[in-house]
Amino acid sequence: MPSTFQLEFSGYQAERSAFWDDIATQPFNSLGGYYHRWLTYVYRLAIPEGARVLEVGCGIGNLISALKPSIGIGVDFSSRMIQEARRRHSDIQFVVADAHELDLGDHDFDFIILSDLINDVWDLQRIFEQLTPYCSSSTRIILNYFSHLWQTPLSIARQFRLATPTLTQNWFTRHDVENLLELSGYQPLRCWEEIIVPLRIPLLSTFSNRFLARIAPFRWLALTNFLVARPSPAFSPSPRVSVVVAARNEQGHVDELIERIPEMGRGTEIVFVEGNSTDDTWGTIQRAIAANPQRNCKLLKQPGKGKGDAVRTGFEAATGDILVILDADITVPPEDLPRFFDILVSGQGEFANGVRLVYPMQDDAMRFFNLIGNKVFSWAFSWLLGQPIRDTLCGTKALWAKDYQRLAANRAYFGDFDPFGDFDLLFGAAKLNLKIMEAPIRYRARRYGSTNIQRWRHGLLLARMVLFAARRIKFV
Repeated sequence: MPSTFQLEFSGYQAERSAFWDDIATQPFNSLGGYYHRWLTYVYRLAIPEGARVLEVGCGIGNLISALKPSIGIGVDFSSRMIQEARRRHSDIQFVVADAHELDLGDHDFDFIILSDLINDVWDLQRIFEQLTPYCSSSTRIILNYFSHLWQTPLSIARQFRLATPTLTQNWFTRHDVENLLELSGYQPLRCWEEIIVPLRIPLLSTFSNRFLARIAPFRWLALTNFLVARPSPAFSPSPRVSVVVAARNEQGHVDELIERIPEMGRGTEIVFVEGNSTDDTWGTIQRAIAANPQRNCKLLKQPGKGKGDAVRTGFEAATGDILVILDADITVPPEDLPRFFDILVSGQGEFANGVRLVYPMQDDAMRFFNLIGNKVFSWAFSWLLGQPIRDTLCGTKALWAKDYQRLAANRAYFGDFDPFGDFDLLFGAAKLNLKIMEAPIRYRARRYGSTNIQRWRHGLLLARMVLFAARRIKFV
């Protein structure tokens, strides 16, 4: 005989299933069209076309269809909602199922979305746990839910049938949702607010939702909260590593680089990319490779200009599962590279970014105005990317090769404008919702040659990149 708790749960679900069946067959004049179009716009920014997408609580299927997935499955417990979804969207597979008891067979997805669902469910933790079999290590859970601040305005709108009616709702805080995700085996990555004005009012709605919704204190007035999470990290088997060394006028460091770069994982490949030096860097690398046949090294001539071009050239030629950048000036000790490797293989992060601003630096390692500029840019990029970025211009970074391939495939969104390569990778990692972790290192002074950074000219270029990124990431 079912327990009282089971009967209560069954009654709750039956009442809601019948309620949403009625909604599916009783259209009414709602002012929510603009709101739903804006949600679709946000989800399309986060999810590229051709991804494998599962939507839980899909309703009539408009959102998942608009995402143009290669494989799309929509789930809802309202049979009439699913009937209407199948009639409208023949390109998507729709399933009548309760999110508390999912059984979708042998599938995993790139993205699992829950849009305007969690305010209406019985047991959110149980639903999160039901999603686990359909996740890979790279799956992203994306959800949005109503802000408690809007409880009264939404109730009034529903009474006048200006918004979709609902039964009694849950009202979650950000902490509530993040806590339930962590209890269910997920790691929250970032969150943000959307939609201050949910109706189409010429000029006002676009300005408010694109700009004011990104800035405190206006963003606290937003109607809906977005959150992105990933499955909690699992230990990865030992991978192969490629260390890309961009070298221009660095002949005095070459022998030391080959000697000091450690072996990591199942083997370390060193990819030198020589950048049309005026000294004998090319010949020095050739001789060092010949003198060290025990090291797996290759040498490439850079086809273009700038460190960013050199890094991309090296990444394309690299064969490792993990790609690491190391500056040839050895201001970051090669012995620190295992810290970056460990972040990735432990699953703690998917993108490891070096930080020079934690430990004391050697004298003359960084000039005063460079230090101030780095701190300003770190603040700006933390705000833009939604994850803490303490040091944007540290030359040492690491990421999985498979993630770099996805990043490169989406590079057109930002354009090929970064001569340094750091921002290209950080922007791409943020767009892919990769978990960025920072690896503090002790920054050393250069011992050979001079820096290729031109403080003021490059500083202005960086400022322009910040403005560009704001248009492509924050105010979109």
